[in-house]
Amino acid sequence: MTNTPQRPSPPKSKAFTRPQPRPNNNQGGGNREGNNRPNDNSNPMPNPWLLAEKPPIDNSAGFTEYLRWMREADSPYKDGKKVEILQKIQDNCQHYHSRLTILNQRTLHMADIVFEAQSTWRIRVGGHRGVENILLPAFDALGMPYLPASSLKGVARNYAIREIIKNESLAWQEAEKKIAPYFGSINTDNKANQMGKIVFFDAYPKEGCLEMDMANNIWTWQDNNLKYAPNPNPFLSLKDATFVIGLRLASNCQNKAILEQVKSWLIKGLSEGVGAQVNSGYGQLTSKEDKEVSKSEFLRVGLAWEGQLIHGYQAFTRWNQNNHGNWQMRGQAKAEVRPIALKSMLRYWFRAFALGVLPANEVQEWEGRLFGSISPHQHRGYIQCNILEGDLVQREARNKNDEPGEQEGILTLSYSSETAVNQQANIKQLMENLTWMMINLGGIGQGSRRPCYSRENRQYAPWWRGSTFFVDSRDSFWKTGETVKEFHSKFKERLTTFYSALGQLTNKTINYRNPRNNGQVTREDWQEAIDINCKIIICSGAEDFNKPYALATLHSQELKRNNDYDGDLCGKVRGGVKPSPVWVTDGGNHQVVTVFGATQNPRQRFLQILKDNATQYHQIFPFN
Repeated sequence: MTNTPQRPSPPKSKAFTRPQPRPNNNQGGGNREGNNRPNDNSNPMPNPWLLAEKPPIDNSAGFTEYLRWMREADSPYKDGKKVEILQKIQDNCQHYHSRLTILNQRTLHMADIVFEAQSTWRIRVGGHRGVENILLPAFDALGMPYLPASSLKGVARNYAIREIIKNESLAWQEAEKKIAPYFGSINTDNKANQMGKIVFFDAYPKEGCLEMDMANNIWTWQDNNLKYAPNPNPFLSLKDATFVIGLRLASNCQNKAILEQVKSWLIKGLSEGVGAQVNSGYGQLTSKEDKEVSKSEFLRVGLAWEGQLIHGYQAFTRWNQNNHGNWQMRGQAKAEVRPIALKSMLRYWFRAFALGVLPANEVQEWEGRLFGSISPHQHRGYIQCNILEGDLVQREARNKNDEPGEQEGILTLSYSSETAVNQQANIKQLMENLTWMMINLGGIGQGSRRPCYSRENRQYAPWWRGSTFFVDSRDSFWKTGETVKEFHSKFKERLTTFYSALGQLTNKTINYRNPRNNGQVTREDWQEAIDINCKIIICSGAEDFNKPYALATLHSQELKRNNDYDGDLCGKVRGGVKPSPVWVTDGGNHQVVTVFGATQNPRQRFLQILKDNATQYHQIFPFN
């Protein structure tokens, strides 16, 4: 395939039933003959409740009823119990309909203006910690999820201030004075403006929308070095919620123009996001009354990817007891189009490219400025990443004759409110070219370092491995050329433009023709950095075992160690997780291969074998 794969338009909005847990009778060292061993009194099955038996909780009860019965997180099974409790809460929220209907009817009767706002993905408003250390969204006194009126007022007020600052070039304090006639202010001498003119109502979803979520901080900085350590943490958020939002004039005002202006500010503010992690796709709410594309948006491209897919939380299925008598929670990973996954992948490739030209401490600082950070300095981040119309087009293969899983969505990148106007042009140039390189250097989600391929011998799941991007755009920017030589030229153009924008943004001299050295490389140790020790090549050759040439070579018997895949070449999970130093992506007629620590074996030997047997082989990076 000569261009970045252009996916034909698939049927939209396929109806998928919720997949049932697939039995696995040999997980975690358990018996092959069955799921559970007989219970004994010395080691009973972990119980998430204070009482020995499940407490009688009415189906219409909110989350607060569960607080009466939850156990403390003081056992070795606390993580599994947390997932089990969250699953019960999620399953129960479907019964919230009657109570939510009453609450929304109340808003309809009391408000002067009512409109609906639909979340584009998930929303996290609240964030306090509850029992079992669970991160909770906002709940009212009866345990119903909602958007507090104070949050809605804050969104409208904050957007109004920023709009006035932008349009009238005022300082924040001056802009606050300008909005006092709408929201009220204690810092004004005009008594008429001391009290707000608008009443905001608590906003409730139309349906129960609580769902388990997952945060996983995979990469962390430690003393200017990167540490790979996945740490999944389940919690609750609201997904695909439609909120009923109501406003009315206060008793001290009869001016409907004020009401319409505040409504406009609120709608535009909600479209930028409400709550936590708005730069990572959370909290964006759109209204049918808002037809404008956000002025802060600078990139929009349709993407699809197939293979092992992006996953979120693990749904609780059962407890298993292994041969040692220890109980283990068994879950099933749920495929989900997650904007934060796209943002994390962009962050990964930015870090890798920047480490080739900047010191690690400066890379850490600029990574935080662009994508957000807590340490060493707090930054909201200049970039806001969202996915519109995210969809599971084809669920993952459930038997060996199924097609590979497929997800799709429209990726949008926008400037956050933290982005200075004079930085926007450089940020746009940097992020556009970074997105192009992300698509053409790897995949996303599980198996992202390998292209999607089918196992020849489909005895064990997953029957499809890896991940491959497709681009759905007529814009010539996303083309990759008709030949290997053209791809080489396109990649060089994108990378040099990226480095030029990075130099302008950081005000640093970027010498990409003489990459930095990020430390000594050995067989076991390397940095995931596109530096002097890294090579990126494009090649083509004969397929083998249903694998494209580069991947077939990587998995060849010649490169195995002790008749198994070499952990210092292909990565490993046993004896400590180590990600593979090799990325392979498939363009049809060629493969692009990125190799970290390429100056030492077995990576050096892999590249030599790849070169010796290839029909075409060109080094893309380093340029010389």
